[in-house]
Amino acid sequence: MQDLTQIDAVIFDLDGTLVHTLGDFQVALHRTMADLDLPPVSDALIEQTIGKGSEHLIRTLLAHQINRPEVKGVGQACPALSVDALFGRAWQRYQHHYLTINGQFADVYPGALEALEALAAQGMPMACLTNKPLAFAQDLLKEKSLTHFFGPVFGGDSFERKKPDPLPLIKTCEALGTAAARTLMVGDSSNDAQAAHAAGCPVVLVTYGYNHGQRVQDTPAAAWLDTLADLPERLCAAGR
Repeated sequence: MQDLTQIDAVIFDLDGTLVHTLGDFQVALHRTMADLDLPPVSDALIEQTIGKGSEHLIRTLLAHQINRPEVKGVGQACPALSVDALFGRAWQRYQHHYLTINGQFADVYPGALEALEALAAQGMPMACLTNKPLAFAQDLLKEKSLTHFFGPVFGGDSFERKKPDPLPLIKTCEALGTAAARTLMVGDSSNDAQAAHAAGCPVVLVTYGYNHGQRVQDTPAAAWLDTLADLPERLCAAGR
């Protein structure tokens, strides 16, 4: 177990780390596919595709749906049935549906609120960094009464690149005014870990989130936690 007592700030991922948002994604995407006259997408595929940003999510699911046998036949007769041709309308409908239900089918994970309260009591500066669009993230944090725990909040459209690129973490460390080596990234996927390693941040991963269908324990990290409630005691630096 890596020593995590020399931490000056914590960056939290949102989906799959603090809030179980799979239900929101499922409802918004099912409604989006219905608007496009495409078959319902499987919930398992949605869960495996979450995490790399909404644009990636929409494009991946569109590609899967239009390649289904019952849709592919239609596409041969209608060349316009392509990801690029459908993306604009899909993105518009997805935004509409997600904003309509944001947070209604989501729950804060057990232990997450306890961890945030304990870290706040310790005086630990915290930021939220997610690949979901910033407006979605801000509304979700507000809906779940989590906004006040965080200083900086950044989304997938806040910077030129998203996690797993290190740029968002580097920029978040700058906003916090902390060195990367003393800023902990807490996430649920290999995206978070890759970005943290490249940025020079230590990383802790939760075991219950969305890691593209893979075991998160196979991703290098300082620790893997079954609940965020265990995090604060790991970060009790002397004098904090």
